[in-house]
Amino acid sequence: MPRDASELSRRLARDAEAVCRHYLSNGRRQGRYWTVGDVRNAPGRSMFVRLSGPDAGPGAAGHWTDAASAEHGDLLDVIRENCGFIDSRDVAEEARRFLSLPRPEPRQAPTPVRTPVPVGSPEAARRLIAMSQPIRRTLVETYLCNRGIEAVHDGDALRYHPRCYYRPDDGSPAQRRPAMIAAVTDLGGKITGAHRTWLAPDGFGKAPVDTPRRAMGHLLGHGVRFGVANDVMAAGEGIETMLSLRRVMPKLPAVAALSANHLSALALPPTLRRLYVARDDDADGQRAAERLCDRARAVGVEAHELVPMRDDFNADLRDRGAAGLSAHLRAQLVPGDRERFVAELASGRG
Repeated sequence: MPRDASELSRRLARDAEAVCRHYLSNGRRQGRYWTVGDVRNAPGRSMFVRLSGPDAGPGAAGHWTDAASAEHGDLLDVIRENCGFIDSRDVAEEARRFLSLPRPEPRQAPTPVRTPVPVGSPEAARRLIAMSQPIRRTLVETYLCNRGIEAVHDGDALRYHPRCYYRPDDGSPAQRRPAMIAAVTDLGGKITGAHRTWLAPDGFGKAPVDTPRRAMGHLLGHGVRFGVANDVMAAGEGIETMLSLRRVMPKLPAVAALSANHLSALALPPTLRRLYVARDDDADGQRAAERLCDRARAVGVEAHELVPMRDDFNADLRDRGAAGLSAHLRAQLVPGDRERFVAELASGRG
């Protein structure tokens, strides 16, 4: 029975075509190779997997290269990226499942003792995020797709917890419900807090509770980040609002500050030269956007407000579709940023 990664990799390589047909089903065989768009199973032909060859070394079976991204690896890497795993133990377990191998005998280890931390503290937030899992193929993807957000670019800040504690305000017993977990970080990437959105059991909407959204930890000045900000970025209140912008401007770094008050106090990167503030269409949203723009201009940052057609940009996305939202935003951007950030989209609601 294989007990290490190299042996698992060799076992997978001996049946490379079957592995590709299972995990890279959008590709096809071409001679001695399997071709597909990328390691995450996108359609296309830039990635090729060698289906035959020696067990190790140059030209080994199972080795792959993506000509577009220069990524490369073996079939364990295919499983890791395709399934969204982070822990190598999960990768090995999935490989054993595919190969129909028995699980290794568990090693006896002492039960770790966790020191209690204050409820709602940054450390409690970090522990919650560590206990969560990637969002791929979870209720978080279902929830976001139902909000018109069909793809999340640079979405490492989002996680999924299938049984996150929800404590009702009336003091009744805690409940365990599925939740979208968002990491709140400072400018250096350190986790300072977490935001929880409890979801309906089928993922089609938020949970039927009084307060389906709650934050914990230190939030002031920080936010949920999508992409790495350099000279240009966008900021707004809600996670869904900023993901809606990223749906049509996937290369524009964005930060969700989680509330109007926190938006007005958001810390700005020292390299920032231009800021877009995606405000909600209400009095609190307008005041927060004005305050943040004033703060940005005071330190020499060019600032512009992005105004939605309806209550917020997620409502715009659901009502007008990606093409309609793209056209609306394009008119509000600095000319050079239109070509830099706005994706080419077909007309209509797609």
